[in-house]
Amino acid sequence: MAKVAFLGLGVMGYPMAGHLAAAGHDVTVYNRTSAKADAWHKQHGGAVATTPADAARGAEFVFSCVGDDADIISVTSAEHGAFSAMSANAIFIDNTTASADVARELYAAAKEAGLHFIDAPVSGGQAGAENGKLTVMCGGDDAAFSRAEPLMSCYGARVTHMGATGSGQLTKMVNQICIAGLVQGLSEALNFGKQADLDLEKVLGVISGGAAQSWQMENRGSTMARDEFDFGFAVDWMRKDLRICLAEAANNGAELPVTALVAQFYAALSYQGLGRNDTSALIRLLRR
Repeated sequence: MAKVAFLGLGVMGYPMAGHLAAAGHDVTVYNRTSAKADAWHKQHGGAVATTPADAARGAEFVFSCVGDDADIISVTSAEHGAFSAMSANAIFIDNTTASADVARELYAAAKEAGLHFIDAPVSGGQAGAENGKLTVMCGGDDAAFSRAEPLMSCYGARVTHMGATGSGQLTKMVNQICIAGLVQGLSEALNFGKQADLDLEKVLGVISGGAAQSWQMENRGSTMARDEFDFGFAVDWMRKDLRICLAEAANNGAELPVTALVAQFYAALSYQGLGRNDTSALIRLLRR
């Protein structure tokens, strides 16, 4: 069993850290809002730290799941960040969805400090985190991945080394690009069915057994038909992810016309005050 720190206890990080504790690891947590850390401690035991550095001191593995590039920098290389206190040869595993550029920047900073860094964004949403069934996409050195993979398996059903630093984040971008188009297509299809006075539950029951089937249809189709959006992966989080995708595409020359359009639709939802709705709320823009 390892001495572990976990930084960031949001809807994803809270259960992920819990799976590490349930596996028997010695977990110290840090969260910007201390009440979340106190609640986690009450539920799972372990210890609570007041800074990322305090949490990381003496840890063999330090995990993070925060918001964006600026947030991951703040808990790693900024003042009182984890890098300042981690022991030589310790591994930092970042489960944040962030840019490939920041992953490369932090890999270099970690290496200079005698540490290891793995970019390891996850997919599967809150339910995947709570059930320990996340997909984890990793970039970094082979040896560091081999050491960290057993711990990531505490919350990941599929943990895959994708290649060099940044490859995990780039793979997550592919994932989000796929989802953007799927959710928009599902929204248009269900709205069409409603306008045609079809029984949407029957429609979903039929077409989910054929070529149109997808995770989004299976897990979001019925709730979209019932206008239920107060759960799941928030619109504002997807806006951030698609911003990262579009910025990377501008660098590598990839064309993302559908993704760019769907990003505008998500922005419209956010401007309407619906930024905390699930991403399936795209259908709301089509309703009359």
